[in-house]
Amino acid sequence: MPDRHWWITLALSGALMVALGAFAAHGLDGRLPERLTAAFTTGVRYQAWHTLAGLALLAWRAQQPLAAQLTALRLWSAGILLFSGSLYAMALAGLYGVGLGPLGLITPLGGVLLLLGWLALAWGLWRARA
Repeated sequence: MPDRHWWITLALSGALMVALGAFAAHGLDGRLPERLTAAFTTGVRYQAWHTLAGLALLAWRAQQPLAAQLTALRLWSAGILLFSGSLYAMALAGLYGVGLGPLGLITPLGGVLLLLGWLALAWGLWRARA
């Protein structure tokens, strides 16, 4: 199966997303301040959207492989890890919204990687059509 590792990676991301979403709804509710729970669920939401986008991209890639698809998958995977992962860690550690020093740079860096994934995909499509 082409791109087998990507299918597995995204399936695991989906499973983790469901588990973390359930944890946020049932395990964190009332145990953390609202701002920390909101940060955690933001991480889940961004992981959800990019996991679903990655699955759609793989289905498309099976029909029409393009280099930009792999670039987007790589950037989205790194972005999920840094953006969502840092929000999970900061929320659970009670650090979100306080002076974090270098740790506070991880979340926006992850967000930039997510954005770059979309832009790389758009650029690759633009070039493929030319």
